[in-house]
Amino acid sequence: MTEMAREDNERILNEVRRDQTSPNLRPRDAATLILIDRSEPNPKVLFGRRHAGHKFLPGKFVFPGGRAELLDRRMPIARPLVPQVEARLMLRCKRPSATKARALALAAIRETAEETGLVLGRKQAEPVLGPGGDWTVFTDAGILPDLGDLHFVARAITPPRRPRRFDTRFFVADLTSVAHRIDGVVGPNTELVELVWMPITEATRLDLPAITQVVLKELEARTAAGFTHDLPVPFYRMIRGRFHRSVLP
Repeated sequence: MTEMAREDNERILNEVRRDQTSPNLRPRDAATLILIDRSEPNPKVLFGRRHAGHKFLPGKFVFPGGRAELLDRRMPIARPLVPQVEARLMLRCKRPSATKARALALAAIRETAEETGLVLGRKQAEPVLGPGGDWTVFTDAGILPDLGDLHFVARAITPPRRPRRFDTRFFVADLTSVAHRIDGVVGPNTELVELVWMPITEATRLDLPAITQVVLKELEARTAAGFTHDLPVPFYRMIRGRFHRSVLP
């Protein structure tokens, strides 16, 4: 990432320092999935617009995602995370483990299915058994999540004293990873009221949260650098009142 882009990111992120009136909550583990369509020369990314009635980011365009749940640790998979991704997911974490890394990736896939109806994974010839709950859509469709298709591209912790705080891992998957689609998931009374495919270079036209703007710039830089698993992962958090960008090597 260029020095100008870094300065841009710092400006964007420091704009969100103003509202720090809530109790200082502990961040909850969360995961987000950036679904990318590379079928055309200018890649497009999927955004969902949050319902205006939500307390958290009402009306904003976001990537699908949410909190990691206990059942995410129990869902079987088609392929594991690539070693570089698993290793970086365990850096700078309390009680790091391969199980936790795997659960974070699974949370991103599960939340994407819940919010968009897009089920990522591989169709199986044999019946698929799972932990139940929100994973039932996968087992009913005979699909196992494929973690080998995921890239880990960023991590960010919500600033202190916000109404909700998350320690979010941002993953990327190609649209070709979608194995099944569920109708009727998105509508006027759902969490995401519409889905929009937008070229990465034009996405700032949408009403995006600050961190989403920053991650898009990171994604552009990563794509220009070859988009390999060997690239370091940026980690954004607030230190002494200012957002700080470090890297997970």
